[in-house]
Amino acid sequence: MTVIRLPDGTEREYDQPVTVLDVAASIGKGLARAALAGRLGGKLVDVTTIIENDCELTIITEKDEEGLEIIRHSCAHLLAHAVKELFPDAQVTIGPVIDNGFYYDFSYKRPFTLDDLAIIEKKMVEISKRNLEVTRNVWERSDAILFFKNQGEHYKAQIIESIPGDEDVSLYSQGDFIDLCRGPHVPTTSRIKVFKLMKVAGAYWRGDSNNEMLQRIYGTAWTNKVDQKLYLHRLEEAEKRDHRKLGKLLNFFHLQDAAPGMIFWHPKGWALWQQIEQYMRAVLDGNGYQEIRTPQVLDKELWERSGHWENFRENMFTTNSENRNFAIKPMNCPGHVQVFNQGLRSYRDLPLRLAEFGSCHRNEASGALHGIMRVRAFTQDDAHIFCTEEQVLEEVVKFTDLLQVVYSDFGFDEVLVKLSTRPQKRVGSEEQWNKAEAALEAALNKKKLVWELQPGEGAFYGPKIEFSLKDSIGRVWQCGTLQLDFSMPGQLGAEYVSEDNTKHVPVMLHRAILGSLERFIGILIENYAGALPLWLSPEQVVVMNISKSQVNYAREVVCHLREEGIRVCIDLRNEKINYKIREHSLQKLPYQIIVGDEEVRTQSVSVRGRSSSDLGRMSLVSFIERLKKEIFEKSA
Repeated sequence: MTVIRLPDGTEREYDQPVTVLDVAASIGKGLARAALAGRLGGKLVDVTTIIENDCELTIITEKDEEGLEIIRHSCAHLLAHAVKELFPDAQVTIGPVIDNGFYYDFSYKRPFTLDDLAIIEKKMVEISKRNLEVTRNVWERSDAILFFKNQGEHYKAQIIESIPGDEDVSLYSQGDFIDLCRGPHVPTTSRIKVFKLMKVAGAYWRGDSNNEMLQRIYGTAWTNKVDQKLYLHRLEEAEKRDHRKLGKLLNFFHLQDAAPGMIFWHPKGWALWQQIEQYMRAVLDGNGYQEIRTPQVLDKELWERSGHWENFRENMFTTNSENRNFAIKPMNCPGHVQVFNQGLRSYRDLPLRLAEFGSCHRNEASGALHGIMRVRAFTQDDAHIFCTEEQVLEEVVKFTDLLQVVYSDFGFDEVLVKLSTRPQKRVGSEEQWNKAEAALEAALNKKKLVWELQPGEGAFYGPKIEFSLKDSIGRVWQCGTLQLDFSMPGQLGAEYVSEDNTKHVPVMLHRAILGSLERFIGILIENYAGALPLWLSPEQVVVMNISKSQVNYAREVVCHLREEGIRVCIDLRNEKINYKIREHSLQKLPYQIIVGDEEVRTQSVSVRGRSSSDLGRMSLVSFIERLKKEIFEKSA
């Protein structure tokens, strides 16, 4: 007798071994038709898996998160099947699930084109409609290697050869197509109905630039057409908001090969940068932080003592001078400890909050660079809080309060929180890690924040809390971090004199709110589609004349605005006013002032808002009051 416990707590008994699909059918025909897989004792399995012992079972359908992942994984195999039918000489390599879809890498004698993708997608639809049964078979390792070599699939043979141990491997077949996979998969190809191939890109075999360049075909798959349509619409919106295109259109910055991964800021872009930096500086000053500045280049020996040389060396730019080896700093923490170490510190000095707009460099792979979002030279709104163990909880709570205020001012009200615990590669004792993880968890719970656990994702020197923002089209951006470090201060000789006149090592909190200022600016540009709030806009107002007779008055208006601290530009070109309005609208300026003869006569201004709304004629005093109120409130 086999007893199977279901998620609702009920139990079912069977006189003989049954499959997952049999159990689903015994519950109801509708569930049997909907079943994609099963979760058996915490492990996902195919519906054809035979159950011989008592267990807990959940039937997975397309309504479950795992169901959508199984559909996407199966769709990757459907893609490979279609490519092999259309291009028999192509070799298939790997095809995992990714966010919102999947990809599959192929080796082929010529590049795939967009026309090829359309043909492949059509073939995928055809194979889906064949309703082929998808079956799993376990092969001996040597037989599987020989099979794929005989098929000319040398990459598949290499994958099997690289799997540790001597265990057998599972192969899935649908019709004549056989592929290596752990599974599970949908029971038939007809269960894969809503999908689209998106693009093709290059990818090195095993991610190594010394290996062959493969062709990676990306696709997306969903359980229904409505969800796919919404996703494709979000992609269209993201394309319109691409910070690289808008940065060029708005004349904020540019990038060029002379400085890969580094940004050339133009006046308007730098004005935006300055607004953010000045805002953050005021926030830090009002919350007990002291701003410092530390060197860009530090001796290798310091990085060895901090642990960065062993754990972060591949990402560091290095140089040498007079037989000494140096590294350009990839982060600011060792330098901040050196500032703490100057002079004798007392417990009365703690907590000590040291902040820096720290310029850092990291040797990111060229293929990973992306506009101003992923760069090699960046500036962090970095700070380190030196405190006692007893002060940790209060400092973490204060930081989360501060962070939420800052994000709200920038227009982000939905913040996602994750706690990342000890990674496999780390420094410090287990006791230190236990204390650090418990302290961060306690702080999050005290604030009653909803948070998600990320096991093994902490920094090498301590666990961390990650804060992510959700933007106006639903994308999530990880920005803020707080890391609790019991290790590095001691490694770098940091001490303070306690109340009992003995020396102790301080705890160090590494924290950033915006993270990389460059990346945060990219996020802002995309969130607002370039139409930045008034308080952030590099140019807040443009003043335009209709004819030459208003030139002097237009200049007077500009002077008054500048005296009130408004960032204003003037357009006195001999062009039609409609042309000027249209051109400045494309630049997404918040306000346009138009002055004609009537405005000169009445000493007023005509105002247009960014949304093409005509706000009418008003006095300059009234307009300035409106601007100041909007800036103060940081209205979006």
